[in-house]
Amino acid sequence: MKRGSEMPLKTSFVVLTYNRVDALVAVLNALALQCDEHHEIVIADDGSNAQSVAALRQQLPRFRCAVKHVWHPDVGFTASRARNLGAMASHADYLVFLDGDCVPNTRFVKAHEALAEPGCFVNGNRVLLSERLSQQVCSGQVDLIRASYWDGLLWRIRGDINKLAHWVYWPQAPGRYESQFRWKQIRSCNFALWKSDFEAVNGFDESFQGWGHEDADLVLRLHHQGLRRKNGFFSTEVYHLWHRQNSRHAEDVNHQRVIDRSQTTIVSATQGIRDNLHADDVVITSLN
Repeated sequence: MKRGSEMPLKTSFVVLTYNRVDALVAVLNALALQCDEHHEIVIADDGSNAQSVAALRQQLPRFRCAVKHVWHPDVGFTASRARNLGAMASHADYLVFLDGDCVPNTRFVKAHEALAEPGCFVNGNRVLLSERLSQQVCSGQVDLIRASYWDGLLWRIRGDINKLAHWVYWPQAPGRYESQFRWKQIRSCNFALWKSDFEAVNGFDESFQGWGHEDADLVLRLHHQGLRRKNGFFSTEVYHLWHRQNSRHAEDVNHQRVIDRSQTTIVSATQGIRDNLHADDVVITSLN
């Protein structure tokens, strides 16, 4: 999508990470092949240790666009704050949130920009990888970006991936738009919206403690703001690398909070980007 007749969309890819450099590098390698000078990479680091940060610097692929590293101290699972800080450091019009273990397919950048539309946010899609295939990707034995359809078919037969939808590119697929809020398949690991809309709802709500449903809360508040959900299937798929499940001790509490909020018209996060405007524990570094 272009704004006006000449200017291309300025897009920032905000990539969440925490002490998993091998997976992050696989994600960045895929983005480096697709991004140009109109893009921006912001690595939203939820407190990785010094060894991981040093390894990232050593293994960072060559980009044609700016790459920033936004770090804050490790105080537990604070993905919402890391994403908010990454978004605040961006100078783009449009934000695509991506997790550091979700490798974008070869058309990911083009597809997200094609789906960008005023008044909408885009809920992306994912393909789940097995532990075995994920280890092969992270070790460099398998290059997902150069894999053929036959590779994918073999992986599906072996149970190494859960579907083959990523081989289909169907930009005009029916069912793109939804007018109602619903929980199903909300994924902050692959999610896009205009930065102005993100700012209008005060970003992710950092008052959600632990893993779970802070992404659903964001979508609910965007819905209350009047935005429409646009689904990114058959366009924006990412390969979600296997990892051990995070602790979900707070999931039920967070789930109930979203249910309670769905009965209101709440738009703004209780604790969000506006609360980080004067944060003094954040380190922002240019990596290229």
